Amino acid sequence: MTYSPLPYYLGCPSWSENAWREGLYPQNARPADFLSLYAQVFNAVEGNTTFYARPAPTTVERWVRNLPEHFRFTAKFARDISHGGDLREQLHAADDFLHLLSPLGARVAPFWLQLPASFGPQRLSELVSFMDTLQCPLAVEVRHPEFFARGDAERLLNRLLMDRGVERICLDPRALFSCHSTDPAVLHAQSKKPKVPPRPAAFTQFPQVRFIGRPELEANDPYLLPWIEKVAGWIEEGRTPYVFLHTPDNHRAPELARRFHHQLSERLPGLPPLPELHQPQAREQLGLL
Repeated sequence: MTYSPLPYYLGCPSWSENAWREGLYPQNARPADFLSLYAQVFNAVEGNTTFYARPAPTTVERWVRNLPEHFRFTAKFARDISHGGDLREQLHAADDFLHLLSPLGARVAPFWLQLPASFGPQRLSELVSFMDTLQCPLAVEVRHPEFFARGDAERLLNRLLMDRGVERICLDPRALFSCHSTDPAVLHAQSKKPKVPPRPAAFTQFPQVRFIGRPELEANDPYLLPWIEKVAGWIEEGRTPYVFLHTPDNHRAPELARRFHHQLSERLPGLPPLPELHQPQAREQLGLL
């Protein structure tokens, strides 16, 4: 299958969703095949799995075998690193984490450091030490209210990141919180996601966007439209954005990602289409494994 490179990275929060059978994956696909099938269509994925548990070295080797060179896996530092107290005391564990994922090479870039809401301006010296010591491709997500107040704390954070070539991850949950629903999946997502204003940042060549959408795909369009224009502008500037699309339970995340790409294609004529799943090859793989 010939791959037409996209000028940006597009993906979902994960690849291991049984609900994606007959939507993204064949009905008879096995979970062990999901990643290689996912990588036929999308060129990036959020590395949420590494936030909750470190993969075994054999798992990392399997990822290496299943992911093409052009693919990007934005692995999150494990939560005992990002949420385990003073970041300066987590440097050894962080270095071990980088070593564990090193077989992926350039596929794992940037690493994501998702900080808790308790991580406020008084702890920025920890972040500086973390960034300066590790010296790896890095993007940081903050959740403390002062980093969204357009005051001194936010300006200092942005300057520290920009000076080090570290991207500020933009989380946009507005569509999710516009949803008035009794759906347990929506209520659960609203209880877990921070209700913060979006901060479209492009401190490097690789802006990072996480869009948390509603389950009704068309209801996301008013919130997607500004991102279509923003991402198109970044691409026209020569940047390579990363865009990840969520829905409350992520059952419709691939559909939302495809919808985003379709709308971006209308703004940027000539954008290559997303590849279709090459199902005959997928059935051959399933038969061999």
